[in-house]
Amino acid sequence: MSNFRRYYLPAFYGLITYFSIRLLLDTVTGMKFWERPLGLNLFEITACIFFGYLLIGAHHYMYRYFDTHWADMDDYRKRVLKELGAILMMTVLFQNLIILPMAAFTDDGAQWYDVADINLIPLLYSLIYYGVSRSNTFLQAYVSNKVKLQEVTNNQLQAELKFLKAQLHPHFIFNALNTIYFQMDEDVNAAKKSVEQFSELLRYQLYDQQQTVSIRHEIQYLHSFINLQKVRASDKLVLNLHLDPDLYDQQVYPLLLFPLVENAFKYVGGEYWINIKASLEHERIHFIVENAIPKITMPVKAGGIGLENLKRRLELLYPGKHTFEINKTARTFSVALSIEPEPVVYQTIITEEDEDQMRHHG
Repeated sequence: MSNFRRYYLPAFYGLITYFSIRLLLDTVTGMKFWERPLGLNLFEITACIFFGYLLIGAHHYMYRYFDTHWADMDDYRKRVLKELGAILMMTVLFQNLIILPMAAFTDDGAQWYDVADINLIPLLYSLIYYGVSRSNTFLQAYVSNKVKLQEVTNNQLQAELKFLKAQLHPHFIFNALNTIYFQMDEDVNAAKKSVEQFSELLRYQLYDQQQTVSIRHEIQYLHSFINLQKVRASDKLVLNLHLDPDLYDQQVYPLLLFPLVENAFKYVGGEYWINIKASLEHERIHFIVENAIPKITMPVKAGGIGLENLKRRLELLYPGKHTFEINKTARTFSVALSIEPEPVVYQTIITEEDEDQMRHHG
């Protein structure tokens, strides 16, 4: 296509221009151009082909100028109007310097209809060529800008996710270290076990927030957290934990369930109980955490920074694929999260023996 546009299209353009002008002129005057001297027709055809090469070459020279000097223009409509104005002036100049003189020295001279046809027809074709040839350039520029905008948006979202992850539970880390410190004076073995659980928690937080993990890992993380919290919790705490094994192989983004459990341990009071339930229903993960709270004597904000943080992460990671509800009464606080999980990818492992059997049967 490049060779055709470079070597053959200008000649075709000149011929189309010539025969369009002759058709209109002969329709008005009644002349039959094929009855004219052959040499005169050949001269005009050659001049129009030359005009085609010259005009198309000038088009692309100006395109390079536009792309070099006007590439930074943010308003594409203004840029297109400026380019059209430049192309129009260049075309009018060329057609009056090359085609119009031919009409002035042939037949009965340049009449008003000669001037009109010679100025309108090549100009029309020139603008059509501009629209066709430049449409691909502007389309590529539009797509490129969209891609760059999407990249910037994705980078911003990733930066926000990393920031939200960095905000997670600094008070929990302080409390865990404080618990381990006092355990070392009372029970060194228990302190060692707490350190192991604490290290597992920190290791899990290194997971990439853009990559999903098996919910089994999320639940293991919750178990480590709960075990640490039990060390600090009062003996009267009643913990009811129900985790449906059917959901263990589902894929979720990490650290989505943790803020709900952390919030329950942070604000538990009153009758001092916590209920945690996770299940898989209708292809959706349902996670409900309820806890008793002290009798409310003054307005208290429903949830802390952890839940607000979680809301934003859910909006980024599961847009339109989750529900998040908070309910609060005088004695209880509950949070219900429902997520449409990522599809599970199964991999088939083919052994050498299987390959031999397939080749045998093939």
